[in-house]
Amino acid sequence: MFKEAVFHRPKNEFAYAYDDKTLHIRLRTKKDDIDDVELIHGDPYEWSDETGWIFQKERMRKTGSDDLFDYWFQEVIPPFRRLRYGFNLRSNEEELTYTERGFFNDSPRDPGFYFCFPFLNEADIFHPPEWVKDTVWYQIFPERFANGDPSTNPKDTLPWGSCEPTPTNFFGGDLKGIEDHLDYLKSLGITGIYLTPIFKAHSNHKYDTIDYMEIDPQFGDKKTFKLFVERCHAKGIRIMLDAVFNHSGFYFAPFQDVVEHGAESSYRDWFHIHEFPLKVDERPNYDAFAFVPSMPKLNTEHSEVKTYLLKVATYWIKEFDIDGWRLDVANEIDHAFWRDFRKEVKAIKPDAYILGEIWHDSMPWLVGDQFDAVMNYPITSAIVDYIGKKSMDKQTFIEQTTKLLHLYPKPVQEVAFNLLGSHDTPRILTLSDDQKYRVKLQVLLQFAMPGTPCVYYGDEIGMQGDGDPGCRECMIWEDDKQDKDLFAYMQHIISLRTKYEAFGARGELRFIPTQSDSPLLVFLKYTESQQLLFILNPHDTDEKYHLPEEFNSQNKKELLTYTEHDPSQSITIEANQAKVFLI
Repeated sequence: MFKEAVFHRPKNEFAYAYDDKTLHIRLRTKKDDIDDVELIHGDPYEWSDETGWIFQKERMRKTGSDDLFDYWFQEVIPPFRRLRYGFNLRSNEEELTYTERGFFNDSPRDPGFYFCFPFLNEADIFHPPEWVKDTVWYQIFPERFANGDPSTNPKDTLPWGSCEPTPTNFFGGDLKGIEDHLDYLKSLGITGIYLTPIFKAHSNHKYDTIDYMEIDPQFGDKKTFKLFVERCHAKGIRIMLDAVFNHSGFYFAPFQDVVEHGAESSYRDWFHIHEFPLKVDERPNYDAFAFVPSMPKLNTEHSEVKTYLLKVATYWIKEFDIDGWRLDVANEIDHAFWRDFRKEVKAIKPDAYILGEIWHDSMPWLVGDQFDAVMNYPITSAIVDYIGKKSMDKQTFIEQTTKLLHLYPKPVQEVAFNLLGSHDTPRILTLSDDQKYRVKLQVLLQFAMPGTPCVYYGDEIGMQGDGDPGCRECMIWEDDKQDKDLFAYMQHIISLRTKYEAFGARGELRFIPTQSDSPLLVFLKYTESQQLLFILNPHDTDEKYHLPEEFNSQNKKELLTYTEHDPSQSITIEANQAKVFLI
């Protein structure tokens, strides 16, 4: 038994409260090293005069394997909301008990040796917004979605879609343009809109804020925005805004004061300035987003800055009833700020969705005191590399995905923001070598993952483009230039996710083994009352598949085509296609 690989800690993703009665316990062991694991658990104060501490044992379930480790899981409902626990490990060669104090040949009778979950306190339970689990998002780059009110066009606005996008040109997209197409979004199945920044700014992307308390005049005004939110809500569509609190724009009034008055400015400590006079060239002498001089980094530890930004966060909720904040460059802002941010936002709207832009392991922000979720770029990369770019083999995809599905507690996974592309990445069709079938398979995987999926504007009609600025082209509205087949496919996938609970955030995911030489990716999505079997064939030839015996008791409905299949016969999965069976 490879004891060095056995790992557990009584917090974060390894031990957490799922609800007010239930604890989730996980264990990690070396891959293929342990045959069986039992969870030993009991109340620390239950004793017998004859045997000492009273505990029970439950067999843990292996929930997956990555390239190095196996993962084990057990749900426990402690009768008195407190728990001492350990793990009984069995392999062909030995049996050991793993506790907080190490390994023992015999299970200790003293509960002090075991891991401790002191008490299941209601205040410590992570409660992400329930509505997010059922939401399908649509990300809009407002300058490029639709021009509904030409009277607000910026100077030198170009005719819609008349040329390629650049970092500096404008086409006049606005809030009225989005509002005019709400029925289009509703027909697709969208129930949430994520808007990149809409506050007054200098650029077309608006990530260089001038005034956090004003709508950019190009997009409309506060009256326009209030009406927009009301009409979205009337159609069952939630609204999430982009909060750029890591940095401001160059023309933000406090920074302009520093530019003008230098060391004498009363705002000098609002920013991280190394020395005076300011140098605003290619490598500024103040902290900025990356080294971009036009985006000076805000000092969120400064009391005046914190007060101002928290006022911004609460103002747009109180006055306009927005439903969430997406937090730009969230990992570069101090944790204390985000803890206060959460308290302020949730005090006004307890079910507001707080989403951080973090591209790496984000557990420190996801313990219940800061964010509800992060943008799930690791899942994006795995799906795109496996299907889109074909640069990852099936086994590696399974291993990476399994690792990611065990990275966070289940409540976090259920509201993870799953995307295939954004304003920061090349278009998914472009990454897929313009092969539409690859996009379809990736969309199916994206929507089957636990979490809340997001469609980047235009991906549903086959728009193309490389990274910024290529991924920021004007939305195509001419019917003859839209890929109607791709739209209908996404529409169908969204409807399936809405109709079948196991398809979406609440469904557990388990990969089903196939023959080593089979290109088929097979996995199960399931709840207590429903099972869906997914079979993907990202290969250029048709493949045969025999349903496992546990699934072949009766005819199966295939949900992508609504056809019936006889489980006694092999099923043909056509090249570059997929099937989803209701089991």
